[in-house]
Amino acid sequence: MMDENKQINNISQQLGEPTEVKQVMMSDSPTQINFNESGSEVTEQVAAPNNVGDTTLTPENGIAASEKTEAETAALTELTQQIESLKAQLEERNTQYMRIAADFENYRKRTSKEKEELDAQVKRNTILELLPIVDNFERARSHLKPQSEGEMTIHKSYQGVYKQLVDSLKRLGVAPMRPEGQEFDPNLHEAVMREPTDEHPEGTVLEELVRGYYLGDRVLRHAMVKVAAPKEDTPPASEDRASPAAS
Repeated sequence: MMDENKQINNISQQLGEPTEVKQVMMSDSPTQINFNESGSEVTEQVAAPNNVGDTTLTPENGIAASEKTEAETAALTELTQQIESLKAQLEERNTQYMRIAADFENYRKRTSKEKEELDAQVKRNTILELLPIVDNFERARSHLKPQSEGEMTIHKSYQGVYKQLVDSLKRLGVAPMRPEGQEFDPNLHEAVMREPTDEHPEGTVLEELVRGYYLGDRVLRHAMVKVAAPKEDTPPASEDRASPAAS
């Protein structure tokens, strides 16, 4: 650069015009030095290309843009995969929740039914323990005939206890059977006696020996009954077939 300034000064001296040598400093923008017709120095600043906001496509810019697009596409693909994975997990959790809810509902119904059956069994067993007491009261009422005033007082007292017991059983859903005159039913009755008769059809219940009971719509205790049987004809008397005595 110093040699060029010297050459410029020499040329200026030859043209006869004083020229001041200017130190040209290097900068980002290149400087172009020209001379006019009179030999005067004309310094022009050549505009350097502005890279700020330069959208000119170059091979380097194309590669960078391509890499950026590929990165965005990869990120979008990964995000989509994550969303699909979360949807699948949510659906699986919903399915598990529905299955657990259904299992719990079945368990609740099963335990409720078991509890009802257990309560009914306890109730049934308790009432069965009380029925012999009722039987004894009924036997006493049918067999004892009070004669005096004192006996009548005792009779009324235990009959009052019997009535309270029967009323309590009714409130619990206990009802007595009335099988007399009905057809024998093995689901309700237990035949302990058979009586031949022509007055009733075969299989008719003639008498209830031990009372049977219902608990709700179920049989609590079968009734022990006497059942009608066909009356057999009396067999004819056998003739005396003995041979006459020998003379």
